[in-house]
Formats: sequence, C-alpha cells, structure tokens
Amino acid sequence: MRKLLFLFLNLLKTFRKVGLKLSGKTENDIHASRVISGKAWEEFCDNLKSAGASLMYPGAPRDAFNQAEGLRYLTRLTRGGLEAFVEYADPAFPVLRRMAHETVKLGADNPDNYYFNAQISGKYSYRIRGKRNTVHYIGFFTQNGNYGTTGSMGPCAMLEHRDLKLEDDGSFEIILSKTPAGKNWLKIEEATSMLMVRQTFLNRFTETPSEVTIENIDGRTAPDPITPAMIDEGLKTASMFVAGASLMFTRWAGGYQKHTNQLPLFSPEVSNAAGGDANIIYYHSHWKLADHESLLIEVQPPDCDSWNFQLNNYWMESLDYRYFTICINKASAIYEPDGSVRVTVAHRDPGTPNWINTCGHNEGTMLWRWYRLAAGSEAVEPSCGIIKTTTAL
Repeated sequence: MRKLLFLFLNLLKTFRKVGLKLSGKTENDIHASRVISGKAWEEFCDNLKSAGASLMYPGAPRDAFNQAEGLRYLTRLTRGGLEAFVEYADPAFPVLRRMAHETVKLGADNPDNYYFNAQISGKYSYRIRGKRNTVHYIGFFTQNGNYGTTGSMGPCAMLEHRDLKLEDDGSFEIILSKTPAGKNWLKIEEATSMLMVRQTFLNRFTETPSEVTIENIDGRTAPDPITPAMIDEGLKTASMFVAGASLMFTRWAGGYQKHTNQLPLFSPEVSNAAGGDANIIYYHSHWKLADHESLLIEVQPPDCDSWNFQLNNYWMESLDYRYFTICINKASAIYEPDGSVRVTVAHRDPGTPNWINTCGHNEGTMLWRWYRLAAGSEAVEPSCGIIKTTTAL
C-alpha cells in the first residue's frame, strides 16, 4: 500500500510537469500560487489528518491508553518532520540534529544510540569535523531517499570508527563527495538526501558522545532567502513523512502479531531499506502479557561487538528509558555461570536479574539486536516463554 501511494504521487508529479510545459508555467510559479492561496497549508493539514488512519490499521489496539499514545506519537512525528524538512531542510547549510531522541521516537529507536541526522544533497560536497571522545561506537551513513518522498531510506555508503583515521588529539575530518577525497571519505550519490550518524553506548551514563559538525564546502557563507518552493515542498514532505512512517511501522507491528511473544529473525532487506544498519541483525516482534504473566527470554550470546534488547509500545516507540529500565545490553546484563543471559519482561520486579519494565503496558513491540558478529560467529535466535506470576499489573 505504501509503495503504491508513493508510485501514485510520482506519477502525479510527472503529469504535472507535462501540464506545466504545455501551459508555459514553471514549478516556481505553481509553488508561489499554492503558498499565496493557502493550498500548501491546507494539503499539509489534510495529509496530517490522513496519518490518523495508521492508528486504526487492522490489529492495532483500540483502547484509550494505546490510542492516546498513538496520538502523542503522531505529534512527535509532526514535530520531527517539521524540524527536518522545513526548519533544517536546506542541504546547502546542513545541521546535524537529533531527529530521534527521548521525546521523538520511531521505528524502535535504540535507547543505546545517540542519533544525528542532517539533510544533504548530491549537488554538494561536505566536510565533517569531530572529536572521537569515549562513546563505544560511531558510524557515519549516507542514505538515499526518505520516508517523506520515496517512502524508504536506501543505504548509500558508511564509514565506521574502526576505519576512521584520527589525529593525535582524537579529532577527525571526513569528506562527503561523489569521488574519493581526503584520508576519511564517505561517498554520496545524486540521490543522497541524508547523513545519519549513529553512536552506540555500552553505558550511556558514563560515556561521552563524539562532537560532530558538518559544513558545505562550496564556499558560500550564508543561506539564500527562503522561497515559496522550499516551504511548499517542506510542508508536503513533512506531512508525508508523518503519514508514511506511521503507516509503515504500524503495518510492521501488525505483522509481528503472527509471532507474538517470540523473537524471529527480521528481514535484512526490509530493515536496510528502512534505514537500518547492515551490520546489525534484528529480531523484531510483538509482545502481549496478561496481568499475571511475564515473558522469559533466554539466549547464549554469540561473539559480537555488542548486543541489546529493548521494549517498545505498539507504535514502535521505545518506552521511557529516562526513568525506567526498558532495555539491556552486553555491558549492563548479568550473566549466568555458563555465559548465557536470562531477561524477564514483567509488570513488576520479579526479584531476578535483568528485569525489563513494561511501564504499565500490556502489549507492544520488542527488538533484540546483535551488533557486528565476529568472524566465524553465527546469529542466535533468542528463546522465549510465558511465565505465570502471582503479582498483577
């Protein structure tokens, strides 16, 4: 459905270009007319209204609590979309900003990650400057497309910290361009639209994230004045981002119900198309627990750089990790004598190690990740089972 939607929109663009050519008008004429008439704002509001359909998608919970979280989720996506595609949309003057964070969440955002995004374009070349600091992992990724235009974010290139050449003081410089340049180079293409910086903590309370900035290196020192086209396209992309992302992840959550309370392997092709890291193996699923039930997850971790598990609400937002323990990783877990891990998802503290708090939810989505398996090591599917408890929600 989502692919058909974006195919239909692209066909409309093609027909409009033909119509413009016949009428003698330009794209800028149309954008100016839409801004003056109020059509740009009306369509933005209409698209936001249509995004509400994702909360009614088959299988989605209809109770007041989950629907209230769903409405908050749409407001968060709207806030993030407006910042990304209107406020900080100019690829000539990109700004690295946290699009997913403590109060804007989507797609099973990782509590152990510190995300930076910037809107970029294949029309320009860029320079990233930074300082490594103590965060466990940092990776730079260029993506083609976005949820608001193509409906997906396909991978273009990546540069990870193990390949990053640092100066003696821990600083570094990266060139983003279509052809190789500098000691640290990150490829971009004509269709590239986003730079994503992922930083992963083993302990987010003690590690210091890298300091990172980006600049266009074409020599200009100030942005051009705002144009009707920038606002018209920005509002359209922002609203389609809200509608497209919410529909995609609600569909994912609905599909996970085929294996509720299990953690099967998620398709690498699908995760990569949605902006996932190709070096991470994902196990997405749906969980649902009655008041007197808990979920026990057991696994013998393979040899890998790191791993983590997190609990989300139904809309694939991580639960509030600022105040509750809703995730666990390689460094924070307490292991069994044989090196295995037992994680308990429960409404109340069961008195055993590795408790994950449901935070008042009876259902949602969940995700286990293996990061960068060691050579010769194989991914392992975690084993899950329901336990009856005596303490209710």
